[in-house]
Amino acid sequence: MFRWAIIFAVVAVVAALLGFGGVAGLSADLAKLFLVVAAIVLVIGFLFGRGTRVP
Repeated sequence: MFRWAIIFAVVAVVAALLGFGGVAGLSADLAKLFLVVAAIVLVIGFLFGRGTRVP
């Protein structure tokens, strides 16, 4: 998820530099969405991880 967020952030920056406002805005929104979802999944993974295994 973090990888997708970084990809969309880069696309947003490049599109903004080239003057494509609509594409830049959409890419920035998608990057924010993926970043938030990835952060939530990461926190849930830390809180409800597997823990220790007992053989």
